[in-house]
Amino acid sequence: MEPANQTDISEFFLMGLTYVPEQQPLFFNLFLSMYLITIIGNLLIILVVSKDSRLHTPMYFFLCNLSFTDICTSTTTVPKLLLNIQIHDQSITYIGCLSQVCFVLTFFVLESCLLTVMAYDRYVAICQPLRYTIIMNPFLCIFLVLLSLLMSTVNALLHTLLLLPLSFCMKQNIPNFFCELGQITKLSCSNTFINILFIYTATMVFSVIPLSGIIFSYIQIMSSILKIPSAGGRHKAFSTCGSHLSVVTLFYGTGLGVYMNASVSNSSISNVITSMMYSVLPQMLNPFIYSLRSKEIKGSLRKLIVGIICFL
Repeated sequence: MEPANQTDISEFFLMGLTYVPEQQPLFFNLFLSMYLITIIGNLLIILVVSKDSRLHTPMYFFLCNLSFTDICTSTTTVPKLLLNIQIHDQSITYIGCLSQVCFVLTFFVLESCLLTVMAYDRYVAICQPLRYTIIMNPFLCIFLVLLSLLMSTVNALLHTLLLLPLSFCMKQNIPNFFCELGQITKLSCSNTFINILFIYTATMVFSVIPLSGIIFSYIQIMSSILKIPSAGGRHKAFSTCGSHLSVVTLFYGTGLGVYMNASVSNSSISNVITSMMYSVLPQMLNPFIYSLRSKEIKGSLRKLIVGIICFL
């Protein structure tokens, strides 16, 4: 069978949820609920931080950027899924699929970079408290966010451009609910050695290296915390890191689960579950983690809700 050139490919089919057609309404309600919770929760975080001048600090500046990234990540994948379920059509255009690959990569790498930057912020706050305001100045904070965005965008564009020359076989079914880079690469009939090499290289650069930086930061943080003489002081210092550490564990823990699943399973249902675990669940839970563990966020959120109720 002759492979079809990429110019002949008009669409792919997202087959992740088609194995149980009678449960489509259940999946629609589930993903819609998770998406709405994600949007509302992260918007509340952004609104609370922007309204409360006490929260205008580097830590909460990075948190706002993380919340915005979580909104973008979910918006890249879930609305298309909901539309496909509603109209009973699993297709996605070739351009739409490549665009989805590009945006998914951009926001996932951006989240990884932001988590690393937030770990550095906590490191400076605890290990060098007297120099914190000098080191974490507004210029550096904005520069770190823009640098993270630039690296994630360039990485995503390079991956997407490497997909353009590929030819695809007649089978265009993607066993997932969104276009994922690795699965698109597997559908190609072309030589994908360069693509796979670049995938592994980018994974090393934007996953292993940031995680190593986070681990190193927390080793230094733990060392400094243990030197604090009072138990209350140690608890207060560690509480400032608890939310971030929980988010890091959730983000990289689900990512590790995806990697382990990909090495042992190729089933559609397994792909859907693991993809949901890293592309929907962390983005939904992050606002709850920060709001439940941060007294400042809880206090500001309470004031905001009371203000809205009094206004109404």
